[in-house]
Amino acid sequence: MLRNQPIKRKLMTVILLTSGVVLLLACSTFLGVEVLTFRQTMVRNLSTLAQVIAANSTAALAFDNPADAKEVLSALTAERHIVAAGLFDNSGKLFARYPDTPPNGGWPEHRERDGYQFERAAFVLQEPVGNATRRLGTLVLKSDLDAMYERLSLYGALVAVAIVVSSLVAFPLSSRLQRHISVPVLALADTAKAVSKGKDYSVRAEKFGDDELGRLTDAFNEMLAQIQGQDSALRAREDSLRHEVAERLRAEEEVRALNASLEQRVQGRTVELAEANKELESFSYSISHDLRAPLRHVQGYVDMLQRATQGQLSEQAQRYLKTITEASVEMGQLIDDLLAFARMGRTEMTESRVPLDEVVQHTIRGLEMATTGRNVVWQTPALPPVVGDRSLLKQVLTNLIGNAVKYSRGRDPGRIEIGCAGEEDGRIILFVRDNGAGFDMKYAHKLFGVFQRLHRAEEFEGTGIGLATVRRIVARHGGRVWAEGTVDQGATFYFTLKPSLSA
Repeated sequence: MLRNQPIKRKLMTVILLTSGVVLLLACSTFLGVEVLTFRQTMVRNLSTLAQVIAANSTAALAFDNPADAKEVLSALTAERHIVAAGLFDNSGKLFARYPDTPPNGGWPEHRERDGYQFERAAFVLQEPVGNATRRLGTLVLKSDLDAMYERLSLYGALVAVAIVVSSLVAFPLSSRLQRHISVPVLALADTAKAVSKGKDYSVRAEKFGDDELGRLTDAFNEMLAQIQGQDSALRAREDSLRHEVAERLRAEEEVRALNASLEQRVQGRTVELAEANKELESFSYSISHDLRAPLRHVQGYVDMLQRATQGQLSEQAQRYLKTITEASVEMGQLIDDLLAFARMGRTEMTESRVPLDEVVQHTIRGLEMATTGRNVVWQTPALPPVVGDRSLLKQVLTNLIGNAVKYSRGRDPGRIEIGCAGEEDGRIILFVRDNGAGFDMKYAHKLFGVFQRLHRAEEFEGTGIGLATVRRIVARHGGRVWAEGTVDQGATFYFTLKPSLSA
């Protein structure tokens, strides 16, 4: 309502409303106190009157004399606010009443308890009649509240007059006092409007005092001085900037030409890379076929040689043939691992919510043949779900858990734990830990390279490609992999994956 009004009107309205509300609250408090005081006075006066009437009615009730009781009650005619009275015997039956004709609202009734009660338009008081040892009856007085309402009306008129007079005095006073605030504010507003309209920062606002508005005026003028200085500096630099701009346009043109050239080169390299990938895939299959054929021949001729010379070769010659067979099998596995490793970078990933608990348990069941006859203690606490390619992540866990089973072969019991070690950069840190052969940390940088092995083939079988595959899969998922270990005390392999936020 006052949002768009002038500040003069706002200040006058605030002053008038504030003074009016304060005066109204003060008058309301005064009226409330007056009503409470009047009610307390009325209770004391009528209680005293009732005690006197009750004392004078004792003999009439004791000797069953209704005429004397009526005469006693007739004394109430001197109290113009007493509208009715009733004297009841000890059984609650009306013994005498005042006046003779029923008043407005009817005769007062006998109540169960003594005391007083304010009703809507009347005050009713019940007083016992008798002495300290015997109660003879009950006196009930009923008074109107006209006296209280008359006083309230008088005070209400006085309050209205006070509010009107106060408003008449407050209006010219507020009109004069508001100038001490509105004039400096309006001067600041006029100065700001002139600066905004004419862009003339040399204008200054007039100061009217050293109060808060005076300090505001000083700050406003200081701000104008700073803007004036900055404006002059900007105008001085404007000419020089025009000459920056021209050179920048030429540079941008050169950059656009260079980007176009680079884009053509990237497209050409992309085509070349696609062709190279096709050739690499073709080469991989060619190597697979060309290497497997000689291996099959070697394995076939070794089998025929063993059958043809069964029982004729020495134990040493049989060992030679066995070594040839194992080497050919290892060579075949190595070819398979190399091909799988080469395809890993080209395999399309399908991301989804992966429940690691299920994948871990499925992997452990797949290693039952490797743990048959061994005492292996598995520790597999609950793992959070992650986001990734389920088949690729299963391959990660298969390689890591399989290594843990292999390198803890000499322990009884072998202890293998798959768990979670907190977070890193918003990703879950997972680990596979064993109490097996372990490794020397100074060779940790070689663990995830192709064909890199830290143990002799006679001790632990393998092709040296499994951990390289693990690193490539985890890298494709945006995570990293590392390991910690101690010789003969086990190893822990860590890797990070993105957590799944869906339930």
